Amino acid sequence: MLCSIGWQGRGYSPDFTENMNAIVHDRLRADPQTPVVFTVMADSICGPCPSRRGIGCASDERISRLDKRHAAALGIRPGQRMSWAEAQARATARLAPEDLNRICSGCQWLGLGMCQSALARLQQPG
Repeated sequence: MLCSIGWQGRGYSPDFTENMNAIVHDRLRADPQTPVVFTVMADSICGPCPSRRGIGCASDERISRLDKRHAAALGIRPGQRMSWAEAQARATARLAPEDLNRICSGCQWLGLGMCQSALARLQQPG
C-alpha cells in the first residue's frame, strides 16, 4: 500500500512499470473507491516483476520483513479489504513521512524520498 502511495512511475523493469502505472494511475488514483485486498503472496502488482517466483519473490526474506513492518504500522492483516480511499486515509492518520525511514528500511527506493513526499502531500489540508 505504501509503495502505491509513493509510486512515481519508476520500476524494476519496463513491464513492471507499465503494470504498476495501470494499477496505480489508471485504477487506484482514478477511482479512490476501488477495493483493495491485502495479501502476503505475489499479487497483481507483482505480476511482471523480474524477481517474482510463482506466488513468491526471489527477495522473499527482505520483502516479508517490509510487508510485516507495513502491516504492523498500518494495522492491516492478510485478507483485509478496504477501498483505496480508506487505505490512504489509514496511512495519513497513522504515519508521518519520517516514519517511512524505519518502516521501509531496506527498500532500494527509500533514499529517493518519493514515498515520504507522496505521504506528505496526502497529509496537506485541502
